[in-house]
Amino acid sequence: MNAMIERLESIVARYKELGDLLLAPETLADNRLMAKLAKEQASLTQIVETYDEYKKVDEGLKEAHELLKEHDEEMREMAKMEIEELEPKKEELHQKLEILLIPKDPMDENNAIVEIRGAAGGDEGNIFAGDLYRMYTRYAETMGWKVELMEVQEAEAGGFSLVSFMIKGQHAYGALKYESGSHRVQRVPKTESAGRIHTSTATVLVSPEVEEDDFDIDPNDLEIDTCRASGAGGQHINKTDSAVRILHKPTGIVVKCQDGRSQHENKATAMRLIRARVYEDHMAKVEAEAGAERRSKIGTGDRSEKIRTYNYPQNRVTDHRIGYTVNQLDRIMEGKLGDLLAALEEYDQKLKLAGK
Repeated sequence: MNAMIERLESIVARYKELGDLLLAPETLADNRLMAKLAKEQASLTQIVETYDEYKKVDEGLKEAHELLKEHDEEMREMAKMEIEELEPKKEELHQKLEILLIPKDPMDENNAIVEIRGAAGGDEGNIFAGDLYRMYTRYAETMGWKVELMEVQEAEAGGFSLVSFMIKGQHAYGALKYESGSHRVQRVPKTESAGRIHTSTATVLVSPEVEEDDFDIDPNDLEIDTCRASGAGGQHINKTDSAVRILHKPTGIVVKCQDGRSQHENKATAMRLIRARVYEDHMAKVEAEAGAERRSKIGTGDRSEKIRTYNYPQNRVTDHRIGYTVNQLDRIMEGKLGDLLAALEEYDQKLKLAGK
């Protein structure tokens, strides 16, 4: 407990220091530094506020225990009532602080880059990829986040063979990072005349948006080509070399962007994508060398890992990692993901608290 209090006191000291730094003239003159310090302070706010509440409750308990020594029966009775009310509150705040002090992924507060691909099942896999895209964009709307399309390959029968998009909002990556993996759908396709249930899949990969300051890529490792955009699009499509393809030579990771209005816009989008994907590849290798599992026991980031089944005939969604089942598929496909994402985060926190 003493070690926990020492850590909390050091966090409070840093929080106050950040407040002073944010008012310093050199910070006010540097927008990037101001944003960085403000982000750090915001990440500590909940811990500081919870610890402040914990100290008030603890002080109240100490005062109540002192009152128990009084000779006045009425005062002692009031003290007992106060203790009965404050002791469970102190325990609740203690548990909350334990969770808040769990080391966090520094990227949790970043924007999220989501890539969805139609996988097994042909046309139906692509259509399901479109359904997942709609589900995540609806969830983003409910959170007040913005969605920006980055890379699109529409499928003839509907949906997408590939769609990449950024969800911009505080804690977007932290909320969605457990979504990486293979999502399986069981339903009767519109093209199925006999009414048989088919199983198809779409894969999801969620990466944090990575700033240049957070992760540097050597320009010499990149091969950047321009070419004519292909497929449906605006009038500029196929008339100018506006599409941009970037290859990261050490890893072989490739991205291509063509949906922006200019080559400059496509290059900027492609750079954001390549930085996010190379960062993910880098982190996978670092953690593998350290003998650590990928990010979390419930989210390895592996596309082949089957994480969830969407059963339409029974209106059921099952997350296989945590044994979570709910007969509310219709609500979830409309973006009501809050309870499911909270269950995943809570399970992950319990594992970390248990030292797993």
